[in-house]
Amino acid sequence: MTEAKAGAKTILCAGGAVQDIVMRVERFPAPGAKIQASDAVIIIGGQAGNAAVALARLGARVRYAGPIGAPGDAAASFVQAALEREGIDCAGLVRVPGGTSSLSTIMVDRDGERTVTTRRGSNLNGVAPRDAGALVAGCDAVLLDNRYPDFALPVAIAAQARGLPRVLDFDRAAPADDPLLLASTHVIASADALAGATGESDVAAGLQAMAKGFKGFLAVTHGPAGVTWRDGDAVRHMDAFKVEAVDTLGAGDTFHGAFTLRLAETGDVVDSLRFASAGAALKCTRFGGTSGAPTRDEVEEFLKARR
Repeated sequence: MTEAKAGAKTILCAGGAVQDIVMRVERFPAPGAKIQASDAVIIIGGQAGNAAVALARLGARVRYAGPIGAPGDAAASFVQAALEREGIDCAGLVRVPGGTSSLSTIMVDRDGERTVTTRRGSNLNGVAPRDAGALVAGCDAVLLDNRYPDFALPVAIAAQARGLPRVLDFDRAAPADDPLLLASTHVIASADALAGATGESDVAAGLQAMAKGFKGFLAVTHGPAGVTWRDGDAVRHMDAFKVEAVDTLGAGDTFHGAFTLRLAETGDVVDSLRFASAGAALKCTRFGGTSGAPTRDEVEEFLKARR
């Protein structure tokens, strides 16, 4: 557990958290084959869960809020215990009666690519926070994902009432008038979600199409190709840092968490994108999803070496 320093920013992560069983293999198996794994970890997964862990490693004060399985659900109990071990405030976590949390088995090959099998959670959609205003009180920014919009939207509205930055991890396509999208100040989409939402396969065209309805900050990440964003009417691009990728699992969530923290600190989106890119790159050099998320000192040393 990384201790937050005096003056550290407080970030709320609202959305999904799951359990991942991750195995490292030389290559993915052929159908019916048996192979050996060289390493294995059981970790937190999910967009908000991963981002919360990454933020804690970066030295932020972190709160997690979201719906997870019932008290008797083993995957949900693992999630809560793992978050609390990282020093994350879980007062906003909701154990849903009759609910189950998602559980994934993930294989990562020698090139850092992954294959995923998931047992989807149940009965978690439609759950709302008990008191969204209390969740955001004292926060410097909120990071939302759109997997559970019924939970995230009240948080976004409560944060909006307080004038807080609201960063949306747009990982699932949604229409241009989506309330959660419009309640956010900064939207960072995956390339697939942007294409699904706009019908545009070209990243720049997709950003321009989404900007017709959303007037805040818009960016899209596309893995090793870097990040592209709107700057006024222009479209700008930042290359990803070149590293030897060992495991890309959780890199995008690390990016979103690091961006939100740096945005709360500086308000500078370009500086925040560079900081986030460094955090994501370092994570990719380590096996184990966000168990390999970097510390603040590691990110700063990485950036210093590349100035």
